[in-house]
Amino acid sequence: MPELPEVETTRRGIAPYVEGQAVTRVNVHQPRLRVPVPDDLAAQLTGARIGSIARRAKYLQIPVEREASSRLLLWHLGMSGSLRIARAEEALKKHDHLELGFDNGYTLRYHDPRRFGFVDWQQGDALSDPRLAHLGPEPLSEDFDGALLYALSRGKRAAIKPFLMDNSVVVGVGNIYASEALFMAGIDPRRAAGRVSLARYERLAQAAKEVLAAAIVQGGTTLRDFVSGQGEPGYFAQRLFVYGREGQPCQRCGTTLRRVTLGQRASVFCPQCQR
Repeated sequence: MPELPEVETTRRGIAPYVEGQAVTRVNVHQPRLRVPVPDDLAAQLTGARIGSIARRAKYLQIPVEREASSRLLLWHLGMSGSLRIARAEEALKKHDHLELGFDNGYTLRYHDPRRFGFVDWQQGDALSDPRLAHLGPEPLSEDFDGALLYALSRGKRAAIKPFLMDNSVVVGVGNIYASEALFMAGIDPRRAAGRVSLARYERLAQAAKEVLAAAIVQGGTTLRDFVSGQGEPGYFAQRLFVYGREGQPCQRCGTTLRRVTLGQRASVFCPQCQR
């Protein structure tokens, strides 16, 4: 499933090709996504110009600008979706459900085998749209730090890993990156969130920032379906210390990595390095 680094990689990849461009055509090949494609999508997009693309958590926010109005298109990649840039003459791939053509000759195509993603109009601003209003701070922003994690965790008996993955606490720290950040910080993912000290939360927040930033530089993590805006896989999977490495030796100490289930998600950790 595309996580924050993959979505940010997508944003950076498609932005140079679509920002400032006028939409010349909209082809909806499969309207039945997780949320049905809006009936007015083609009418609203054709002839409009695309503004500067932003990202909130795992949502892309695409401004659709006309002379007298502007709306935001909210795009979520779901579990298997990807956006890529193509030339108009390139053949469609199976599961290419939606494409936007631009006056520069490029096309933005949405590919989603499982159809769990969606494209929809944002309802008001980020505070009023119910899909965005509950979200915590961005992990790479100054609003996210160890003090925030410490304050929100007081009295929490739940394990620290699902706490870190809670989007109301901080957005975008999914299973892969939570596992890696906890390893970097030396924290057992089973430890109760309310029993972690401020100093350890400061190390964890810094680790989360570092692992997410590194993943973005590497183009995200391709485990199955993800490709960038140029159709390329992400290479951060080659740098994983614990995720998906159950039964293998720890790259730091050689101890066999263990797997547990926390919050219905698999979690691999080193029993020696993480306490």
